Amino acid sequence: MTTVFIISAPSGSGKSTLVDELRKQVSGLDFSVSYTTRHPRGSEQNGREYFFVSRDEFEEMIWKNEFLEYAQVYCKDYYGTARRFLRQAQDNGHDLLLDIDVQGAAQVKQRIPQAPSIFVLPPDRKTLEWRLKNRGSDSEEERRRRLDTARREIENYDKYDYILVNDRLEPSVDQLKAIVLSERMRHSGRPLSAEDQAAHAIAEQCRLSKVRDRVRPILDSFRDQQGQH
Repeated sequence: MTTVFIISAPSGSGKSTLVDELRKQVSGLDFSVSYTTRHPRGSEQNGREYFFVSRDEFEEMIWKNEFLEYAQVYCKDYYGTARRFLRQAQDNGHDLLLDIDVQGAAQVKQRIPQAPSIFVLPPDRKTLEWRLKNRGSDSEEERRRRLDTARREIENYDKYDYILVNDRLEPSVDQLKAIVLSERMRHSGRPLSAEDQAAHAIAEQCRLSKVRDRVRPILDSFRDQQGQH
């Protein structure tokens, strides 16, 4: 049975790097490339970062009910996950990883309530702002908008099953890998080896109920900064 994993994060949280590392280390995990109506940026290639389509093409796909989830971002561009990726994963006997925003995650959870969901957080607002600046791909106005969007998205952290604070890459990759392996074990019903139990223990420490105290100061860092503007 295919497990659908949902992963969400504010822009600049390092989610793409985490997902890339996860896919190198975990086999049988398909990745859904989203469709979007926005134009490619920099070195982005069609079919790699996104499938870039026209608004008419996207809206035709909506009409044909071809999306597992979709949303319009900033009242402008559409983003969405095609249902065909889930069908392909099921045909291949693989699991599926969806890299989607808070709106999309809510839609998928409504359709697939058992889908494990993971929210990636930056250590604090200052770190996120630094990462966005060092990316060098956004204007100052765009960075401010991304930070404001991040603040709103982070408020939804408690709708997710697991919370991963991405302060250092290697431990964060280990945690993400442990979550995926632990969920696979839970669905397999087989006896757990010592290695399995270790992965399960790491994953359990990322459960929402276990990390609320750690998340609170991160939330405060965004709220405090908002109050200064």
